[in-house]
Amino acid sequence: MSKTLKVQQVRSLIGRPQEHRLIVRGLGLKRIRHTRELMDNESIRGMIAKVPHLVRVVE
Repeated sequence: MSKTLKVQQVRSLIGRPQEHRLIVRGLGLKRIRHTRELMDNESIRGMIAKVPHLVRVVE
């Protein structure tokens, strides 16, 4: 079984730069407290590292 990460959006995208909005959308998050289970790979970890103030890794 592949490793996965649970990522949750914890802050609003209102007033954020367009790049941050696109990254959060790319993670598949649509609203505050929305959680997605994503594959644990370098590209996903890089996206999370770009917006650590907007998302949280739950597991």
